[in-house]
Amino acid sequence: MTAPIDWPTRDPVAHRVAATPQRTALIDVATDTDWTFREYDRRVDRLAAALESHALDGERIGVLMNTRPVFATLFFAAMRTGTTVVALNVRETTGELAAKVARTDLTAIVCERETEMAAREVAAETDSVDVHSVDEPQRDGTCALEKADTSATSIEPVDLERDDTQLVMFTSGTSGEPKAVRLTVGNLVASATASAFRLGVDLDDRWLCCLPMYHMGGLAPVVRSALYGTPVVIQRAFDPPTTARVLEDYSATGVSLVPTMCKRLLDAGWEPVDTLRFVLLGGAPASSELLERCRERDVPVCPTYGMTETASQIATALPEEVVAHEGTVGQPLLFTEVSVVDETGAPVEPGQQGELVVSGPTVTPGYLDDEHTDAAFDNRGLHTGDIGYRDADGRLWILNRRSDRIVTGGENVDPGEVVAALRDHPRVDDAAVVGLEDAEWGERVAALVVPAGDETLEPRTLLAHCDDHLAGFKQPKTIGIVDTLPRTASGTVDRDAVRERLLEDGIDASEAA
Repeated sequence: MTAPIDWPTRDPVAHRVAATPQRTALIDVATDTDWTFREYDRRVDRLAAALESHALDGERIGVLMNTRPVFATLFFAAMRTGTTVVALNVRETTGELAAKVARTDLTAIVCERETEMAAREVAAETDSVDVHSVDEPQRDGTCALEKADTSATSIEPVDLERDDTQLVMFTSGTSGEPKAVRLTVGNLVASATASAFRLGVDLDDRWLCCLPMYHMGGLAPVVRSALYGTPVVIQRAFDPPTTARVLEDYSATGVSLVPTMCKRLLDAGWEPVDTLRFVLLGGAPASSELLERCRERDVPVCPTYGMTETASQIATALPEEVVAHEGTVGQPLLFTEVSVVDETGAPVEPGQQGELVVSGPTVTPGYLDDEHTDAAFDNRGLHTGDIGYRDADGRLWILNRRSDRIVTGGENVDPGEVVAALRDHPRVDDAAVVGLEDAEWGERVAALVVPAGDETLEPRTLLAHCDDHLAGFKQPKTIGIVDTLPRTASGTVDRDAVRERLLEDGIDASEAA
């Protein structure tokens, strides 16, 4: 007798085309076109065949692309051929990307027309990395990934195992070195399942994806919609007036946003339509003011607490909880266990503060390097580094982001990385970097800098230096020049004093440029 199958042994699109081939799978706002799961499957097959023809199947490939339908198609083609995707941030510099490519031992980078130049610059700084484009190549040395002779090829999907690493995403570490998070097939399926139990799934659901797909918040709706058999609506770039119109015109029932995006929608006069069931709000803490504005506009906002390491959501509050329990991010999702522990690792009572430790099937098995993995995990699970508490019913409140990390517009910035870039300037002796509250971005990066010796230091020279060393979202937006950094009695930088000094005497970068 054959044992019952209790696991999606193939990629979600392959399962969906067998179950609901006629249903709409994906809608592209830019072209106002839609694909059924039958068409989606054909497109996945073509790219899967292309991966095989270039001997990329079963390898680890970098994807340097913006949000667009072919990103989703490529992801499932990779899954169909047993290929691991390393998501690369298109906003990062050549140096930042090259370091990640080297650490992950990539065999190839898959780009698009808009990122081809960046991909070739990265490849020039690394060894044995080929560049392939999903569009017609614009430069010599770039291969066209998809070929006409693969259009009729049908690829037999590989059998998937729960523990197969399907995705690698980078997240800033408290040390300043980005950590490469391994996410397995099991992590992605468990996350989609747990989210469905919390937010619900309806046959008429349409999840709008307008976040970058190289972040978990942008890729998660793509994976989940394929598993649920519901359409994902892809808007290639967020724009408040356009996004508000898309939500209405395409009868979206759900959307994932970071708080800055939600604020901009409200500022643009957005009024949600009746079809909208949830706004999953994550990537950064949502202010009380923003949540109050959402209540006033009847926005069904669901504040969520999540991490790349957990394939998105850990806990999510439903709209009624937001009103009844101010500031909560809700209870942990199904199958996810969250412990609150003291400095010794012992659990604390409800209402007491401690570090959050997460375990369950959504949690990564670890990072690409053992050092980071060993430091983050113990027998209770993943130590998040985030401080919070829970009530008697398990609802969570997050008090501080992990360590001193800055979250600006949904992007994580590690102060240590910015400090290192500033210290690399020949006229800088020392620097401290903190996050300052910002009405639009949640936080903005701010730097207090000590010139070297008797050197004169102009803020505009620092900004020019940062242009070459840091992605735009990591660059200081407020700069202060001081003789010495404020320090505590033990000699460490007094971060509260740094913030006070920057608030009093800091210069806005736009004025200094």
